[in-house]
Amino acid sequence: MARPRTIDRDSVLDSAERLVQRRGASALTLDAVAREAGITKGGLQYCFGSKDDLITALIDRWIAQFDAQIARHLGPDPTPRARVAAYVAACGQTDAPTHARLVGMLVTLLHSPRHLQRVRDWYAGWFHKHMPGSDAGERARTAFFAAEGAFFLRSLGFVEMDEAQWQNIFASFQRLAM
Repeated sequence: MARPRTIDRDSVLDSAERLVQRRGASALTLDAVAREAGITKGGLQYCFGSKDDLITALIDRWIAQFDAQIARHLGPDPTPRARVAAYVAACGQTDAPTHARLVGMLVTLLHSPRHLQRVRDWYAGWFHKHMPGSDAGERARTAFFAAEGAFFLRSLGFVEMDEAQWQNIFASFQRLAM
């Protein structure tokens, strides 16, 4: 198989995600990712530097994708409560590939706790910037945690529900947030 002349970073990250989903985080080696992506290990190292840099790129991409989902639900000048409502809406509208990426991210984080700080910082931004200390803020915070809990339970396969049930639950979270 001919090797591509240029390396598409997103394609390599897709390959790394598929590898983790199929074989677990312990399979995430530079050799395995290079094989999965159809590039040389040297090309992978040129593109990402190290396995640590590859994991950082995966986490940054997951966060950026979710932030983009949230942004699609926001108006031009959203209030903190509207930001939480957008967060809840994004959690409720995730698709199967997003759920699979989440599981891959969690598995990767469990094997690389150093990267957990990046995710903690992202969540901390939500609590400091988007969670005012009023009654409405407390309801928004509760909706945030409820959405997160439902999202994780469904993504990890602990709870099964059809799409109508899922949307009904998230409509309740939306009402609580607003």
